[in-house]
Amino acid sequence: MYGDDATVRKILTELGDTWAVVGLSSNRRRAAYGVAEVLQRYGKRVVPVHPKAETVHGEQGYASLADMPFAVDVVDVFVNSDLAGTVADEAAAVGAKAVWFQLGVVDDAAYGRTRAAGLDMVMDRCPAIEIPRLG
Repeated sequence: MYGDDATVRKILTELGDTWAVVGLSSNRRRAAYGVAEVLQRYGKRVVPVHPKAETVHGEQGYASLADMPFAVDVVDVFVNSDLAGTVADEAAAVGAKAVWFQLGVVDDAAYGRTRAAGLDMVMDRCPAIEIPRLG
């Protein structure tokens, strides 16, 4: 498992409340849309990062992490595993504190690079499943 329960708890409760959700669009049928709703219900600021830069759940979207004019605490990644490593590298470059790869998103090399860069990381888990468990 990539990201033990202590790391999950730390990311969800200690690292800050601004989450960039990479792959979040206004498409209600996509998992990112529902997960973003759950994160907002738990007090997180959810910022969409998608090439369309759409406003979703009341938050202005940005085409890339580098385009965001403010700091981000956690980067939640909803892209295919073959693209996820690049997003993790971008998260480190913009000063994020943690990276979260969603269920089914796995890249062992990216996990190693991200941890080596000093970021916390969880892979192949979903914060919308984990956050209610915190009680």
